[in-house]
This record gives sequence, structure tokens and C-alpha cells, in this order.
Amino acid sequence: MPVIALIVIGAAAGFLATRLMRIEANIPTTMLIGIVGALVGGFLLRALITVAGWLSGFVGAVLGALLVIWIWQTYLRR
Repeated sequence: MPVIALIVIGAAAGFLATRLMRIEANIPTTMLIGIVGALVGGFLLRALITVAGWLSGFVGAVLGALLVIWIWQTYLRR
């Protein structure tokens, strides 16, 4: 998600978050809370998805290697 979109969404999220947490803040503070939260959350989520992608690729590679070893030991080794 582009940074501009995170800022726009963050302003609305700040309003919702301050209401859910029952925090009394003025409009600029509410917007700042939301924008910072959206930027942190957006970048954190992007990092987690990237790490999960690498991890799933590693798990897939290990499983593939295990399958090749099993086929080699079962059918090709005599």
C-alpha cells in the first residue's frame, strides 16, 4: 500500500482508535496518532509478509529435498 494511502487511512483510523480507547484528543493529535499507527502497522505488516514468504519458500525447499531423498532411497538406490 502506498505511503499516501496509509496517511489517508491513518487519519480515519486515528479517529476510530481514539474513540475505542476513550482518549480525548484534538483533531491534529488524533490524525497524527492514526497516521503514525498506519505507517508503523503498514510497514510492520509488509515485513511480516516478506518474512513469511521467505519462510514458506524455505519450508517448501526442505520438503522438496526430503521428497527427492525419499525417492532416491526407495527407487534408485540398489
